[in-house]
Amino acid sequence: MQESSVQGLPAFETHRVDNQPPPFEPRDLWADDGALREGVRRGGAGNFEARLHAYGRLAGDELYRLGFDANRDRPRLRTHDRHGHRIDAVEFHPAYHRLMELAKGHGVAGLSWHEPGAGAHVARAALSYLHHQVEAGTSCPLTMTHAAVPVLRREPSLREWADKAAAPHYDPRDVAVAGKSGITLGMGMTEKQGGSDVRSNATTATPLPTGDGYALVGHKWFFSAPMSDGFLVLAQAPDGLTCFLMPRRLDDGAKNAFRVMRLKDKLGDWANASSEVEFCGARAWRVGGEGRGVATIIEMVMLTRLDCMLGAAAQVRMALAQALHHARHRVAFGRRLAGHPLMANVLADLAVESEAATAFALRVAAAVDAAQDDPQAAAFARVATAIGKYWLCRRAPAAVNEAQECLGGAGYVEESILPRLYRQAPLNSIWEGSGNIQCLDVLRALAREPAAAQALQAELDAAAARDPLLEREAARLRQQLSAGADVLETQARLLVERLALLLQGSVLLAAGSPLATAFLRSRLGGEHGLALGTLPPGIDFDAILARALPL
Repeated sequence: MQESSVQGLPAFETHRVDNQPPPFEPRDLWADDGALREGVRRGGAGNFEARLHAYGRLAGDELYRLGFDANRDRPRLRTHDRHGHRIDAVEFHPAYHRLMELAKGHGVAGLSWHEPGAGAHVARAALSYLHHQVEAGTSCPLTMTHAAVPVLRREPSLREWADKAAAPHYDPRDVAVAGKSGITLGMGMTEKQGGSDVRSNATTATPLPTGDGYALVGHKWFFSAPMSDGFLVLAQAPDGLTCFLMPRRLDDGAKNAFRVMRLKDKLGDWANASSEVEFCGARAWRVGGEGRGVATIIEMVMLTRLDCMLGAAAQVRMALAQALHHARHRVAFGRRLAGHPLMANVLADLAVESEAATAFALRVAAAVDAAQDDPQAAAFARVATAIGKYWLCRRAPAAVNEAQECLGGAGYVEESILPRLYRQAPLNSIWEGSGNIQCLDVLRALAREPAAAQALQAELDAAAARDPLLEREAARLRQQLSAGADVLETQARLLVERLALLLQGSVLLAAGSPLATAFLRSRLGGEHGLALGTLPPGIDFDAILARALPL
């Protein structure tokens, strides 16, 4: 007869699995997220709810699982085939292509354009938010493809490119665009000598004698998504910095004259390929006038910055969901983790941070949606994307790390999604202009664009009418904005931070969010520490957590 151990296990068996949470997935990320659903309805996108619900179920199940495979097996560059021909092919795990297929097919990269109408931008923003929670690397080509469409539509000769970028079809084949029903687009702005100072770009664009485009010669230090069908790039034409569309394959199917030198070994964003390239007389077509490169891409930049906001909000949301799921099932020191008052404060504070980020990002998406018919909405969107990108992207790394602490060591292990979120979190603050660039852009918009200043002032006035704390903060900001240019620049980060907090508080109040009071008291009322988990007394943590994630 075999002996048993005192724990009731067979002899010599020591391993019992208990006090562990069940798997996070499958979950319905749409049904779980009250703030998202309410923001979509406020933004006039209620008619898209059925599709958003379908994608929320998909994101919380198949996409969630695919994300682990796509990041575990990173892209690889093959510069030559076995016969010695230069191919510059990027190979991906099949999970990457499945993620792209589902995202493209459901409109993450094109719903705004192939189904235009009221609420389309808000619905597309919600799709992007759902997708980014479970796999952020694919968000890069999806965002660039989406943002390039309105820029390309301004050039009649590039209409095919715009239409196929907007189309809900994914085709990973390396063939000429004419043979595809859907395409993806990348970007090449950054050069090693300039970084964010794109006006110092040294890549040259020489008009071809035939009049059919330009020849590009130069180098790009960061060339995003080199597997794409085409790329928007900046280069110096005879009349100055100009925007170009450079195809991967020419019309006859021949490979364009650029070389992928290497893939960047990045901190995160592992499912996506970023590269360094050389242009060796690559054919490209002008987008916008010569010398108007920055002006041409400004609309694209505004849309990609909105997706940076959405990405940051998505990361905080998934981190919160992971932490709360764990804390509700894990017992420590005699009770569920979520039942300990200090842990409840941390989780509730994360929930406040998450809802404020989501509500603000969707408010800006609604302004983008209204921009075509409402100049004030367009002006607000212009300045609010820079404000939101600075602040939300600044907050995401700290929030994700706080969620990791809720899981302890398990939050630092790759079997959890949290390490991937933590590596991803700093990226959105760097991409499309770092924090200082965003803050200086806000100052520039307020000083040089009267419509932007007026739209922001209207928003401040509306906020001031909603609550005494907001009224006090709006008055402080008006006083700060009256300071001289030199003072404003040195204090730009503080100014943009306060603008972001005021706008977040205003959106939460206008939405009737039950978390508005907690946000105002903690973020604007001075009843908060430097760390998350420092909400003031009297806040109903249980109510906040019940709203944050259904049991």
